[in-house]
Amino acid sequence: MADDGRQTDSGIEIKPVYDAGDLDGWDPATQLGEPGRFPYTRGVRKDMYRGRLWTMRQYSGFGDAASTNERWKLLLSHGSTGLSCAFDLPTQMGYDSDHPRSEGEVGKVGVAIDSIEDMRLLLADLPLDQVTTSMTINATAAVLLLLYQLVAEEQGVTGDKLGGTIQNDILKEYVARGTYVYPPRPSMRIITDIFAYCQKNLPQWNTISISGYHIREAGSTAVQEIAFTIANGIAYVEAAIAAGLDVDEFAPRLSFFWNGHNNFFEEVAKFRAARRMWAKIMTERFGAKDEKSKLLRFHTQTGGSTLTAQQPENNIVRVAVQSLAAVLGGTQSLHTNGFDEALGLPTAKAAKTALRTQQIIGYESGVVDTVDPLAGSYFVESLTDAVEAGAFEYIDKIDGMGGAVAAIEAGFMQDEIEAAAYAFAKGVDDGEKIVVGMNKFVDAEMEEPEVFPIDPQLQINQIARVKKLKETRDNSAVEARLEDVRAAARGTQNLLEPMKEALRIGVTLGEVSDALRAEFGVYQPSR
Repeated sequence: MADDGRQTDSGIEIKPVYDAGDLDGWDPATQLGEPGRFPYTRGVRKDMYRGRLWTMRQYSGFGDAASTNERWKLLLSHGSTGLSCAFDLPTQMGYDSDHPRSEGEVGKVGVAIDSIEDMRLLLADLPLDQVTTSMTINATAAVLLLLYQLVAEEQGVTGDKLGGTIQNDILKEYVARGTYVYPPRPSMRIITDIFAYCQKNLPQWNTISISGYHIREAGSTAVQEIAFTIANGIAYVEAAIAAGLDVDEFAPRLSFFWNGHNNFFEEVAKFRAARRMWAKIMTERFGAKDEKSKLLRFHTQTGGSTLTAQQPENNIVRVAVQSLAAVLGGTQSLHTNGFDEALGLPTAKAAKTALRTQQIIGYESGVVDTVDPLAGSYFVESLTDAVEAGAFEYIDKIDGMGGAVAAIEAGFMQDEIEAAAYAFAKGVDDGEKIVVGMNKFVDAEMEEPEVFPIDPQLQINQIARVKKLKETRDNSAVEARLEDVRAAARGTQNLLEPMKEALRIGVTLGEVSDALRAEFGVYQPSR
């Protein structure tokens, strides 16, 4: 049989046929193990989806808080089992809606949250002790988490009853996404303060979702996605230990966030390899004793960068393929993109179709009836080993540079991602990589698609709301609480304690961020 040189997206050679010889020397006991047991290749729970399906989330957030609250209630009524929140760029960057830099961006790519008043509207009439909420927020993660906790407390839900996740992964912002505010090292302090605060006050909350998703969206390969993400995870663990936390005190609440792409078997292998790698690292490198510290629990979102504006209905198929790979790889939580997201925010119809995709996989496909159904496949196990080896090679390089923060400061990860992105784009342009509907099987004419409407009045109303708050509150008390935040930043006190008291009395997200900017400075990339 001729070998035509096929490779995965990461450049791993794909043979025409796999057999037992491809697993020569392979030890099922050490490489595979049993589900729910070290090294967790086969899953983090013994029964996996036979016991409980993954959490079906739909990423949503747009306009003002009341609009997003309505969408969340719609999704819950259609069977969504978890909430996932997108925030607009001003909220992500630490600016209030009335700031000049917020002009034109309020409510555009997510919901605008300026203060506790907005959070009350966002969470109105939601069962916060029953539903978990994932918030895609990084530089201002502490602020959004505290606002969430404050509103929950007003509703009578104590911290020990709250469950959810903040992304809180600032390192990948410097690498791949750009919504950073402060320099890396003070940002790492905020993260370790969140770890310590949640251990004491929000024990069920996932304190970080170490994200490969945006690394992949920036153009990385699958191997780079898990290598750079796990390297960042190592840096967070090291920072927390350096801050005086015991690894088994915070590691059980760490979680990960992966991208789901189209190269089906490489994606399955990626998920399985990442789980095994983290278990080894936490055991051998950090000496974790608690088995929960070794579990790589993860959320998956299907690949936004794989969606096409051309023939958008094709994206339904792409999302289904990516979702199935995530499920066969053992995800704990899944978001499926709307088929129209290459054009704008998902319409209600697209969001419902995306949710139904998950439900069909979960309830009709039969793939949930046995744990890790691809285990033992010559191809899948060989590919899992190859992905793991490639990722550890990258991690060794990063360790040699002094760790993830040093590698980011040197531009190493950024350069590697840029090269991979260029190679992929060139392959599409040259026709070596086929994207159906875009560079092959192209339609001469495109139908005019339905696009999610943005109401410009929402920005006007949001600005008016935050201005009214600033005019009517006790501003002398506001200044006192902000000075408490600045003093904590200058010292060693946990930042979240004074931040919470400031937010409680109506201090805004932008004002808290400005107080930290005054002490920490603003990050300016060197290149």
